[in-house]
Amino acid sequence: MRPSAPQQEKERTVPELRSKAKSVTAIIVIVLFAITFVVQASVVPSESMENTLLVGDYVLADKFEVGDGGPARWLFPYRDIRRGEIVVFHFPLDASQYLVKRVVGVPGDHIRMKDGITYVNGEALKEDYAIHSVGDRDFYRDNFPSQLWAAAMDVRWRTNLLRYVVHGDLVVPEGEYFVLGDNRDRSWDSRYWGFVPRANVVGRPLLVYLSVPESAGPSPDGPDDKLFHSGNLFSHLVQSARWKRMFILVR
Repeated sequence: MRPSAPQQEKERTVPELRSKAKSVTAIIVIVLFAITFVVQASVVPSESMENTLLVGDYVLADKFEVGDGGPARWLFPYRDIRRGEIVVFHFPLDASQYLVKRVVGVPGDHIRMKDGITYVNGEALKEDYAIHSVGDRDFYRDNFPSQLWAAAMDVRWRTNLLRYVVHGDLVVPEGEYFVLGDNRDRSWDSRYWGFVPRANVVGRPLLVYLSVPESAGPSPDGPDDKLFHSGNLFSHLVQSARWKRMFILVR
């Protein structure tokens, strides 16, 4: 006996639903994989990385190459972090926050700043990206670590800083990184709260995929270097977008 029309329709529908379910599941798995291991979208709310990154730059961070990877690190070709790279990381004082800075010192490096110029292992760095936007003199900020105290320092860093100073240089310990903002006069960075552990590094910014003026972007609360995950903000931001910054590579 031939099956009835409803039965035939049901027999066709069930495999189709299973196929669609498999496709949707595969898409969800791919998206979750990408979010977890490959890229992260964030927006820059502070001027600490100007002129490399501006307030209102939306960046995609590559988590595949330099991210720690956690339990899955054996799956991916993670490499060592290099001096001069920009990285996104969990803020050591509050792991729920993301910050973006440039790596100036890697493990074993001897760091010293004199009159705003950064010296690594006795040689002055050529930092075309670094700017000084204030113009005033701050002995602690510009001559780090000649002075071991500043009002803006984290209390724990104030206590521990001396442990890492050898003959006037800050020595970066194993598994840690010394980071600075490119806008050296307006960055709350390793000078004020210490090193970034390797495990805190999420990835490195690849490109700016959207950029809007500060007045059109989010107004986050909290530390001014905090990065915020981008959400459904595009509809009212596109009209104000800085199109010349779209898809520029972050270096």
